[in-house]
Order: sequence, then C-alpha cells, then structure tokens
Amino acid sequence: MSPRLDVPAPVRALARQLETAGFETWTVGGAVRDAIRGRPGEHQDWDLTTRATPSQMRQVFRRTVPLGPEHGTLGVFGPDGAMYEVTTFRRDVATDGRRATVAFARTVEEDLARRDFTVNAMAWHPARQELLDPHGGRRDLAARLLRAVGDPAERFREDYLRVLRGLRFAGAFDMKFDSATWDGLAAAVPGLARLSKERIRDELARVLAVRRPSRTLALYQDSGALAVVMPEASGALDAPALALVDAIRGRRRHLLRLAALLLLTLEPPVAPEAAMRILRRLRFSRADAEGVAGAVAAGLKPTPDLFRDPVERRRWTAEAGPAGVRNAARLWTAALRVESAPEARARTLRLLSQVRDDLRRGVPMSLRGLAVDGGDLMERGWRPGPQIGATLRRLLEAVWEDPSRNERAALLALAGEPEP
Repeated sequence: MSPRLDVPAPVRALARQLETAGFETWTVGGAVRDAIRGRPGEHQDWDLTTRATPSQMRQVFRRTVPLGPEHGTLGVFGPDGAMYEVTTFRRDVATDGRRATVAFARTVEEDLARRDFTVNAMAWHPARQELLDPHGGRRDLAARLLRAVGDPAERFREDYLRVLRGLRFAGAFDMKFDSATWDGLAAAVPGLARLSKERIRDELARVLAVRRPSRTLALYQDSGALAVVMPEASGALDAPALALVDAIRGRRRHLLRLAALLLLTLEPPVAPEAAMRILRRLRFSRADAEGVAGAVAAGLKPTPDLFRDPVERRRWTAEAGPAGVRNAARLWTAALRVESAPEARARTLRLLSQVRDDLRRGVPMSLRGLAVDGGDLMERGWRPGPQIGATLRRLLEAVWEDPSRNERAALLALAGEPEP
C-alpha cells in the first residue's frame, strides 16, 4: 500500500504544468525520503525530475534560472514566488570519482538507478499519489538499513563523496549499513583524497551541525575516513570525547565542535597556528579559521592560573576578546556537562562570572580603556618613543591588579617621571 505524501501546493502546481504539457514528472530526493520516514519537516527542499529537457522546460515556464542546464537542471519559480529545482531524467555516461558525465534519460527508472542509496532512490508522483520504489528504499527505511543502489563498489567509485554522504546518512538517521555496502564504502575511503577540499569542508560542516554528530564521527573513525579527511588526527575518539562534541550547543556550533575535534584528536599541544593551517587547507574562510583557532587556544578547560590570579584572568580576557570569551565559555561548560564534576563546574562558573563582571564594570582590556594616554604622558615631559608604550602597558597591568587605579591622577603618579 502506497503512503500518502503531503507535497506542498506550489510543487504540485509545477508538476501539473509539466504533466499538462505532456512531460512525465515526479518529486525526488531528500524531501520524499523524509516524508516517508514520517519527518516531512526535516527536508524543506522539494525537487522535481521530469522527461522534459531544459529547452522544453523553458517553453513551459516563463521564468527559469540556469542552475546547470548542461546537467539538465533549471530553477523554476512556483506560484508562491519560491524557486524550485527541476532536472531532466538523467543517466551516467562516465565518472572519474569526482564528477559524472551525464546524458538525458527517457525514464524515471533510469534516473533512480544512478542514485547512491536505496533510501534516496524513490520517487513520488503528486497527481497519481504513487510511490515508485524499484530498489526497496521504503523497506530499508523501515529496517533502518543503508544499502547502495546496485553494486556498492561501483556506486562509490562513481563519486567518492558518497562515502561521506553514506556516513552522514547512517549517523543522522541512526541506520546500520548493509554488509556489502559497508565493505564497498571502506574500500573506497582512500579515494576521498581525490575530492576537492571544498566538498569535504561542506560535508564535514553538515555533520557537525546536526543535533548528535557523535554517531557519524564514530563511523568516520571506524571506516578510516577521519584519517583521510584530517590526516593530523591521531587520537582516538572515545565515548567521552564523542559525548563532549555532542554537548556543544548554540549558534554556529559546527565551528566550536570542530575546535573540540582538533583538541581531542591532535597530539598536544594543539597550537592555534596548526588549527589555522588545517582549516585553511579545508578551504574554510579566514574568519571561520580564526574563530576555531581562538577556541583551540582556550582549550577544553581553564588553566590553573586563571583561577588564582586576577591579572592572568584579565590578561586572558583581553587576549581572547569578546568572541573568544564566549567560545571558551561554551567549550568549558560543555566539557563540564560531560565530566559531571560538581566542584570543577562550580569553580569554572565562578571564573566565568568574574570575567563577565570585569566586562560589565568596564575594567579596561586594552590601552584604549586607560584613563591616561600617550598625550597625557607627553604633557608631563615624556618624549615620543617606545618608552611611552612600555609605560602604558605597565599601567594596564597595574589596573588589572587593582581596577580602582584606573583614574588619571593615580595612573600619572604610577607612571612617575620620564627617564632622562
């Protein structure tokens, strides 16, 4: 018995236009898969596949956007004003492990036969309310089984990114691999080195953004993919480490989780410079790389001197900056949730409260926050030069020791007379 999928009205309207023009049209992809899983809201993008070629689609629709017409894909605007992807039925002609040369196909069955896993090789006909499932994807979804379409070794050789996609699907959907599919995937892992760094970056970011990335990261490790994607990773991701990655929450959590991953798998000490090199190699933006490097510098817990010395605490706050303080707080509290150490948690929360109190009270974190500047010193006879800068840094340290000293008269007295 076929399920009933609630396809959005604009998607149904586009399919109806193509069908009325004489072109068979189906919905495919993640939206169909997740609707059959009973999670229709998890995948918002409804894609269409049709017998119409791009030139024929342009005759059916007034407005189209060329998203890859050489591969049969156009963007088409629905009655809601949103753009939807519509792709001509395709079949692979040749592949090199990174990209496929495709030709247009005559049937949707040919199109589904070229897809990666059975759970992604289903199509739904909105008008006929019919599910086309030639490879048993619905059955595999029910059994939580991830199985390649056809010969697994061939599927992975066609596009090595399918290795990472398979690991992500299995982790995100809590699925087990069919034994032949796992064997084919593991054999294809060395081929990941042939992928572009951008494709690896995007896949890794998707993994780290989900609610529980630990399942996928464990599969990365078990399959050997982690060592190829991040050759610097030499440490084992044990259960506490994976739990820590899961415990990091909040906005842009994938970057903080990546910082934790580096801290957990690289040989200590992990320098921020090493983190920068790794992220730049994976083609992350400079801003993202700097953010991760800053989080790596904070470590997974505060250093002992931050607890006992207010000057060190304020020096760290100044060097980390507002974003660095926030990232450190998220890393440290996540680690404490996993460790369940009440005393350490209380000490760290007290430290973070002291940092926030310093910032709220306006304790200066740079020379600009001092009540005096170089001009004040020159008015008292100091000559321009490095001596002024060194004196101002000494005054900042004095204010970190006692913030009440941040008054003009007190600081000028501490500065003393210029050297002759």
